[in-house]
Amino acid sequence: PLTVFLLCFILTFILRLPIALGMLMSSIFYCLLAPGPAAGLQMAARQFLSSLNVKFILIAVPLFVFAAKVMNSGAVTEKIFKFANNLVGRWKGGMGHVNVVASIIFSGMTGSAVADASGLGIMEIEAMRKHGYDDSFSCAITAASATIGPIFPPSIPMIFYAMLSGASIGKLFIGGMIPGILIGLALMAYIAFIANKRDYPRGEKYTLRQFIKSTIIAFPALMTPVILLGGIYTGVVTPTEAGALAGIYALLISVLVYRSLGLKQLLEVIFETA
Repeated sequence: PLTVFLLCFILTFILRLPIALGMLMSSIFYCLLAPGPAAGLQMAARQFLSSLNVKFILIAVPLFVFAAKVMNSGAVTEKIFKFANNLVGRWKGGMGHVNVVASIIFSGMTGSAVADASGLGIMEIEAMRKHGYDDSFSCAITAASATIGPIFPPSIPMIFYAMLSGASIGKLFIGGMIPGILIGLALMAYIAFIANKRDYPRGEKYTLRQFIKSTIIAFPALMTPVILLGGIYTGVVTPTEAGALAGIYALLISVLVYRSLGLKQLLEVIFETA
């Protein structure tokens, strides 16, 4: 049976079938040909049922991916960027600081470096280029700040680690907060040094009224990490339920609050997530 499994798997590669389909077909052939009930389809069924409880935590991964894509498509990232700009944009090398602060906030919603780089990244690089920053510096800061995503909770890699090791996902999330913030502060210190060395400009100064206005507009988006992490740490929701909550909340604020996500965009988000 094992030889048949390997031959079938190799055949699917030759036929250029999708890897997932090849693995499925090969596994089915193996289960059908394996001798005895313990090694056949009955074993596969028992293994599937016994693994449901362990694998349940992995459902959080596509849910957080869905939430990130909804935020990117629903202009939530734009509101976060504007809030960060009002907060630290007036400093020397302001756009670089905005890049880091926005990434920290967004990391608390998605836990993914890819979501951060693909969502905020383009917006951040264009803004830094517009203010006269070197492309190499802009891309480096964007890439470096995006790495906070897998460290700061809710971190997707930490979910995988918790599933494999049996560690407490809540404690892992708590352990990732301080390192994530320290990395952000270190990046901002480096940005301040380079900004003074290369004489990068300060951003636009905003009045207190403008800051309060941008905070009110961004408040629904800023509440996302508070709701998620608060729910996990207090034990109200599990990480998997937090992923579902993130997706629903992102959908609600994108559709009802910011009115920036249509049916066509939602279908595209669902397709990309799948």
